[in-house]
Amino acid sequence: MSTSPFMTPSHRRRRREASLRRRRQRRAIFAGALALILVAAVVVIALARPGATHGSPSAAARHHPKAHSSTAIYVRPTRSAIGLPLGTPPLTLTGIGAPSGRGAVHLAFRKPPRTGLLFNLDTGQVLWQRNASLRLPVASLTKMMTALIAVESEPPSAPVLVTRQAVAEGGSKVGVLPLGKRVRLESMLYGLMLPSGNDAAVALAQHISGTIPAFVARMNQEAARLGLGCTRYSSPSGFYDAGNYSCAIDLAELAHADLAQPRIARVVHTFTAALPFPIKGGKLYLYNNNPLLRYAYPGVTGLKTGWTVQAGDCLVATAERHGVRLGVVLLHSTGLATQASQLLNRGFEGVYHQTPVPQPPIPPGA
Repeated sequence: MSTSPFMTPSHRRRRREASLRRRRQRRAIFAGALALILVAAVVVIALARPGATHGSPSAAARHHPKAHSSTAIYVRPTRSAIGLPLGTPPLTLTGIGAPSGRGAVHLAFRKPPRTGLLFNLDTGQVLWQRNASLRLPVASLTKMMTALIAVESEPPSAPVLVTRQAVAEGGSKVGVLPLGKRVRLESMLYGLMLPSGNDAAVALAQHISGTIPAFVARMNQEAARLGLGCTRYSSPSGFYDAGNYSCAIDLAELAHADLAQPRIARVVHTFTAALPFPIKGGKLYLYNNNPLLRYAYPGVTGLKTGWTVQAGDCLVATAERHGVRLGVVLLHSTGLATQASQLLNRGFEGVYHQTPVPQPPIPPGA
């Protein structure tokens, strides 16, 4: 290196390069600081938005499983799914769509049903909910309305003709309906609600209204009268999903109406039945599909199961302990018996402070 006191060309070049590096570093630092300020401003603006203090709905769902037990604020419609004016529901549900309140059930399932509801059958208090107003296919839960119209229309001894159309109906069936014979309506009601006979549904519909379309029209009129705002029926059985749907809210209210009929309440509480029937042997033996009856859930009182490919596994179940009556609705569930029993237990024990009741084990996945 030169020891000359004067600036040489080499020195000037190195000084220019050093100065250039310093300017680049200053520009990089300035740009980084500006980016940090912009990011901070965006965060402050986002947090200042109304409702943003709890995070986005998706974030809330990820970090707080309990968020699944509430839905958006529910506004009851004024007309039915087919445009009829709605009457007053037989049960007024309180707390639909509101965040779960004090004393409510908090239960998050690993694989939750698409929609569900736990409620008090007498007061209408909602204890747990998930997408309660979501309209979905309901399969054989449709028969809850068929049964209601049947008992409102005819006495137990009314003779119901077994038609060719009833015998030919697909899906789940009583299976031994004698073509051309007449069967007591009450026996047909058991066939409708225990093994979920689609053939029984058709026979009852034709007996009451003459034709299937006329009966379906009456079903939709009855739904409107009962204030069921998200329900539409297209068959008396629910075997066909097209145009046949409801929601957990309506099914809870319909369950209350069904159990208010002593004849229906007696039928859906029955696990096995041996009925007089015009077949060889003179007796018809029926078994209830309700998994809570099958697994002897303590206090179970009903009510109805359903399944199609589109609807998945569905259940409306009811139980009573020490004067407290609870109901649960599950649509498109992956474990009807397990989820229903867990919800009912949380209701009886956690909300109404009842002593736990020993119950037989429920198989995994049931």
